[in-house]
Amino acid sequence: MPDPRPLQGIIPPMVTPFAEDESLDEAALQREVRWLIEEAGVHGLAVGGSTGEGHTLSTEELRHCVGAALDAAAGRVPVVAGVIVDSTRQALEKALALADLDLAGLQVTPVHYLFRPDDDSMFRHFAALADATSLPVIIYNVVPWSYCSPQLLARMLREIEGVIGVKQSAGDMKLLADLLLLAGDDGAILSAVDSLLYPSFCLGAHGAIAAILSAAPERCVALWDAVVAGDHERALGLHRQLLPLWNALEGDNLPANVKTALALQGRPAGQPRRPMPVSSAAQCAAIQSALTPG
Repeated sequence: MPDPRPLQGIIPPMVTPFAEDESLDEAALQREVRWLIEEAGVHGLAVGGSTGEGHTLSTEELRHCVGAALDAAAGRVPVVAGVIVDSTRQALEKALALADLDLAGLQVTPVHYLFRPDDDSMFRHFAALADATSLPVIIYNVVPWSYCSPQLLARMLREIEGVIGVKQSAGDMKLLADLLLLAGDDGAILSAVDSLLYPSFCLGAHGAIAAILSAAPERCVALWDAVVAGDHERALGLHRQLLPLWNALEGDNLPANVKTALALQGRPAGQPRRPMPVSSAAQCAAIQSALTPG
């Protein structure tokens, strides 16, 4: 089974740039890939996740996005692809469409619609994906009404060969702490607790895939480096810079707000896909204020 440890550190979930007609802007995507690697120094990339509006991408579009990112990354950092779907059948379709690409893993949500499968059915969902492709699977624990408990996640890490990690998304640090305790050395635990990356890293999270990493990658890399070096004074200072930014970004139109943050920093990524609204005037002002060093 592939070693999950290369998936560590700062792994921004990239936005997906769209042209005015909502078609993919692959050139803009590749520019952002190169900037994140060469200028921000990130440790990996995630494409087609929630921040990347992966729920709006067809299988063909997802493959184009992932392929473009891999070409621009040129093997310099690991790349993860998002799979956000409503059924095992749909997940398998997307996973198999990506199976020949040089990916570090698939970041896969539980089923995304209203009805939650029981734990055994959830287990079989991820086992089917792991069995169908040689690509490693990272469980993206994000859907509030289809949430996986730390106990179920630890069981899947332990018992499903090919499941190599969990991206834990929730504001509850107790859930993250429990997962780290139960999982032990069975996989990579990546934090998506955007507001609390500093304590996540202190607790032992192997890294992060979280929207704020895309909005402020340089500060997030500096935060990771500070924790690794044991420089907690600097880490706390960076946390205090990042928390107001997260407070400004958070909302039902989070991907649009991350795109606004990029545009305000000279890296435009287009509009969100409809019906997601663009950032409001108040959101733009709050994001601008949070990006400005105080």
